[in-house]
Amino acid sequence: MHTYAISKTIHSEDIKRLRKMLGLTQREFASFVGVSHKTVERWESIGEPITGPITTIVRILWEQPGLAEYYSVPEASFPMRLWYMHRSEICTLIDVDEMKRVVRIRNYTNRIQYRAFGINEAPTFNEYLEFLESRCFPRSGDKMKIRLQELGIPFYDPLLIIEKTQGIMAEDEFWIRIEK
Repeated sequence: MHTYAISKTIHSEDIKRLRKMLGLTQREFASFVGVSHKTVERWESIGEPITGPITTIVRILWEQPGLAEYYSVPEASFPMRLWYMHRSEICTLIDVDEMKRVVRIRNYTNRIQYRAFGINEAPTFNEYLEFLESRCFPRSGDKMKIRLQELGIPFYDPLLIIEKTQGIMAEDEFWIRIEK
């Protein structure tokens, strides 16, 4: 069994100081650490030691305060946002303006193979279109028309297909959520 150099308890002042250092409201901090707003209120007001997983989270955030910014999701700046997911993990956030043919991404994983565009941090609009098509059944083939009919789609359009299928492929656990 391993022993870790992390205190088993923290105090309300520790949480309040960390939250303020990160520039987060109680509600934002609660969302970030995965608890209710009322829990953060209670933590910050009780005079007793606080235990549990929050002690480790607080220690990590004191050492790496940039993690809060790294994991924050920016406001959508384009008309459409795609969330490229692996199971329940957000891998890449893809903001798209189709009219202007502009794409911006933000990766939330260091695992290159889990990123929508691999090592490419600034994909072109054409690379975005190729990515969409890679998450669909093949454009050609004898069963393509049957699949389109099953989905209720009149023609091959990767975005429409992904809206219906979430870009789920049989051979992996990646999927896409679209917000417009």
